[in-house]
Amino acid sequence: MDILSDVIDKTKAYLESMPKEERKKKGQFFTSRSTAEYMASLFMVPGDKTITVLDPGAGTGILSAALVERLLHANEDICIDLTCYETDEHVLPVLKENLRHMKIVCGNRLNIVLLEKDYLLSQADSFNNSVLADKSIKTWDVVIANPPYLKIEKSHPAAQAMSKIVYGSPNLYFLFMAMALFNLKDQCEMVFIVPRSWTSGAYFRVFREYLLHYGKIEYIHLFASRDKVFKDEQVLQETMIVKIRKSAAITGQVTVASSESSHDFRNIEVLHQDYDNIVVGKDKYVFLPINKDEVSVIRTINRYDKTMPDYGFRMKTGIVVDFRQKYALRKTRAEGTIPLFYSQHIQNGRVNHNPSGKEYDWMVTDYAGLIQANKDYVLFKRFTAKEERRRLQCGIYDADDFKDYDYIGTHNKTNFIERIDKEPFSKAEIYGIYALFNSTIYDRYYRIVNGSTQVNSTEVNNIPVPPLEVISEIGRTLMEKGDLGTAMCDDIVMEIAYGS
Repeated sequence: MDILSDVIDKTKAYLESMPKEERKKKGQFFTSRSTAEYMASLFMVPGDKTITVLDPGAGTGILSAALVERLLHANEDICIDLTCYETDEHVLPVLKENLRHMKIVCGNRLNIVLLEKDYLLSQADSFNNSVLADKSIKTWDVVIANPPYLKIEKSHPAAQAMSKIVYGSPNLYFLFMAMALFNLKDQCEMVFIVPRSWTSGAYFRVFREYLLHYGKIEYIHLFASRDKVFKDEQVLQETMIVKIRKSAAITGQVTVASSESSHDFRNIEVLHQDYDNIVVGKDKYVFLPINKDEVSVIRTINRYDKTMPDYGFRMKTGIVVDFRQKYALRKTRAEGTIPLFYSQHIQNGRVNHNPSGKEYDWMVTDYAGLIQANKDYVLFKRFTAKEERRRLQCGIYDADDFKDYDYIGTHNKTNFIERIDKEPFSKAEIYGIYALFNSTIYDRYYRIVNGSTQVNSTEVNNIPVPPLEVISEIGRTLMEKGDLGTAMCDDIVMEIAYGS
C-alpha cells in the first residue's frame, strides 16, 4: 500500500501551477514527504478497531495520507474515520482527487469526510460555549496538522472568534493549535509542525496558558537549519514539530529531538528532560535545549528567581523610527540638535557617536515623545544576522561621554536597559548589567529561549538575574580589570554570580 507517493506527485504538479507568492499570501506551505512520514510516526497506534482522525487544514492531503498509511500498516484490524477541512478553491480539486485515490486503495478500512468550510469559524460557537454551540461537541482521537502560517489583524473573524486566547495581532497557526486541542479527546494526541515563536514572548502568553493548561507537551523536534524545513518553499522560519497530549496531568519527561533538516530524519539527537526543565516560570516559556550543555545553561541561569524589573530596571525598545519620523531628523549637527544612536554605534562594549553610515545621525528636541534623558544605559542591537556568533550584542552608554546634551534619541532597531525608578544607575550597576548580557552563558540562554534573530525586550526582562549587590560586585570587578571583552565578562560572571 503506497498512498503517499501518488499524493506527493499530484502536490508537485499543483505547486508548479500555483505561484509561490500566491500561496504565501495565504500562509500556505506544504509538508515534505519525509516530514509527513516522521510526523505520522510520532503517534502511538491504538488497539481500537476504529480511530477518528482530524486534519484541520488538509491542503493536498499529504499529512492525512502519511498518517493513514502508517496506521493501516501498523494495525491490520484498524479502520479509520478521516475528517479533512479545506476551503482554498485552488487546492480543493487536488485534495478531492487525492482523497478519492486514498479511498480506492484503502476500501472499507477508510471512511472520509471532507468539509469545505472554515475550520476555526465552524467550531467557534462550541469553543466559546455560546448559545449557538452544539450540544454534543465533535471530538477526534488524533489530530495532525501543518496549519497556515499567516499573521492576521485582531479584527479578523478568526481572531474575533477566539478572542480569549488572542493578544495583539495573532497568527493563524496558533489558533489552529488551540482549536485542535479543544477538538481532541481526553488523553489523545495531536502533532503539529509550526513556527517556534509561540514558545516565548508576551504575544503568545495567553495562548500558552490555554495550551499548557489543557494539554501537555510530550515530544518536540527541532531543526538546526531554519532554511531547510520547507526547502522548496524558500521559507526562512524557525520551525518545530510538537506532539501534545490532551491531559491535565504533567507528564514525567519531554523528549527533545533535533536534526539538521527535514530531509534527514536518520541522524537525530535525542534528549529526555523533566517537564519542569522545558515548561518554565509563571509565563510558561517553553525552553528548547538540544543537548546536555544547554540544559546546564538553563539550570545555571534559573538558579536565581528574580528578574531585572524586580530590581527597578528594564529593557525597552528604541523610540525613533527613521522612515516615519524624518521630520525630526537632521543630517548634520546644528544648534538645538541631539545625537541619534543606531545599532552601528555599539562597538567593542561601548556606545560612540561616530558616523553611522545612515542618512541621519542627529535629531531635534521639538518632539517630546521621541527623545529620552541623557543618562546611563546599556544599548543592544535589536536585530542580528542568523550567521552571527552572538545574539546579544551590547555596549555601555556612558552619559558622561555626551555631557553637552540633556537628551538623546535611540533608533527603533536598538534596545536599551534603563532604571525605571527615580534612582539613577550606579557605575557598578551599569557595568555589571553589561557584563551579564555580554557573557557567553546569557547569550546561550537567550538563544535557547528565542530562536529568532530579534532581541525581544519582553524575553530579556524575563531572564533571571543575580541580586543587585552581586551585579554591582561584578561591575566593580569589571571596571577594575578595564577589559570589556566577552572572555573577561565570562570569568567574572561565572566566578561571582555562579561560583564556578
